Amino acid sequence: MRAVVQRVQKASVTIDGQLHASIEQGLLILLGIEDADNDEDIAWLSQKITQLRIFNDDAGVMNISVKDINGEVLLVSQFTLHASIKKGNRPSYIRASKPDIAIPLYNKMIQQLEKDLGKPIQTGVFGADMKVALLNDGPVTIIIDTKNKE
Repeated sequence: MRAVVQRVQKASVTIDGQLHASIEQGLLILLGIEDADNDEDIAWLSQKITQLRIFNDDAGVMNISVKDINGEVLLVSQFTLHASIKKGNRPSYIRASKPDIAIPLYNKMIQQLEKDLGKPIQTGVFGADMKVALLNDGPVTIIIDTKNKE
């Protein structure tokens, strides 16, 4: 799994001109899934995200987590995170999982994040043409890959 985690003041997903989901202060997570991903990747990534200390404490130091601030989470599936650009100029998405594999893993990730965060999260719609808006706070953007554990 590959995730782009962004600290946001607010974020939203619009589908067909209609607001589908929105959050205030918290994390916008773009998630890419590949066939090699499994329940261990989900558990590790969810724990890492919910405990990631990227919010400012009273001294202005990034030292507290989204869970500590009771922040919100918006999770959006994004198969393009597994794009390969080795050959030519048109990205290949062969490493990204097809829906029959990706959707169950995406749903498990939602459940795991909600469990680790202790409350419901907001989501996009898998496979939909989504318009994602955000106000990145910092900006703080972290890329996490479960295969590299970084």
